[in-house]
Amino acid sequence: MDKPKAHKTALHEVDGIDQPESISKASIEHVTRLRKKQPTAQELVNGILNGDKTALSRAITLVESTNPSHLEKANDVINQCLPHADKSVRIGITGVPGVGKSTFIEAFGKHLTSLGRKVAVLAVDPSSSLSHGSILGDKTRMEELVKDENAYIRPSASGDTLGGVARKTREAIILCEACGFDTIIIETVGVGQSETAVHSMVDFFLLLKIAGAGDELQGIKRGIMEMADLIVINKADGDNIKKAKLAKTEFNRALHLFPPKNSGWQPKVTTCSAITHDGVADVWDTINEYLSLTKENRFFGFRRSEQNSYWLTETINEQLKNNFYTREDIAALLEQNKKAVQNNELSPFAAAQVLLEKYFK
Repeated sequence: MDKPKAHKTALHEVDGIDQPESISKASIEHVTRLRKKQPTAQELVNGILNGDKTALSRAITLVESTNPSHLEKANDVINQCLPHADKSVRIGITGVPGVGKSTFIEAFGKHLTSLGRKVAVLAVDPSSSLSHGSILGDKTRMEELVKDENAYIRPSASGDTLGGVARKTREAIILCEACGFDTIIIETVGVGQSETAVHSMVDFFLLLKIAGAGDELQGIKRGIMEMADLIVINKADGDNIKKAKLAKTEFNRALHLFPPKNSGWQPKVTTCSAITHDGVADVWDTINEYLSLTKENRFFGFRRSEQNSYWLTETINEQLKNNFYTREDIAALLEQNKKAVQNNELSPFAAAQVLLEKYFK
């Protein structure tokens, strides 16, 4: 006897229609190809010389890379850009956190672009010594300047470089100049480390201070003040105006106690408000005074030459250091000697000598 046919109920599941992929495979492959395709050194150089900010950003990223395979390409880009560089004024700006560096730079940068200048800001953000992470928030803090077509802001992590200056800032300056930027501003972390690094790559060194905040730079104030070509008392607005004027008088007295500069320039002190923009134009006028003097007495060109020599030796030092730590045999011996030093079986100096002898052998 035949079995009765099973009746389908409303709960019976039927095969549905295969849904098309939300993104076609061709589109995915196209995007993947674009991401994988890296521009050649020549393409980056052509873009930079044509004022392309995207090419500039990619070139700086390449230069900042710690990947040894990127070194040759980065050097090729820099060498091709070098003949088109060296035509800007380089300004270093430092000050303790909270002094208003980002706000000041935005107001100052907007003033410069209003005069027809092209401004590149190389802003160095502090890196965590533990996680090595960095916020890189300068583009957020400089909302108006970042929209200006005649401005370019490049935040970089300071890493472990002394003075908070990004490892490849010197090369980034060359690339920005080749891209047509005639004013380069380097903002340092300003957390109390040596500012020698930034001083050795700029023409003019500006120290930002605020009045009535105590002696925050107790240990390093003399060193930074001796390097400063201009001290700007920032936040000179509202109830702070009187305090700022008093601070200006005190710093002027202090500056006259320092020995004369080789440039023949007498450092100045001025007040400024990045909020109201009072005094911002005076800062640029002072920088122009300095440039006129140092170009006339030829100190400007002499200093640039001295800086190039300095960065030659610094680059050699860095390459030797990198080569030392990336050698596999050295890395293995280093770990071995570290344990011996930690267990007081070997002194740090003897361990270092063993490693150096191995390296130079």
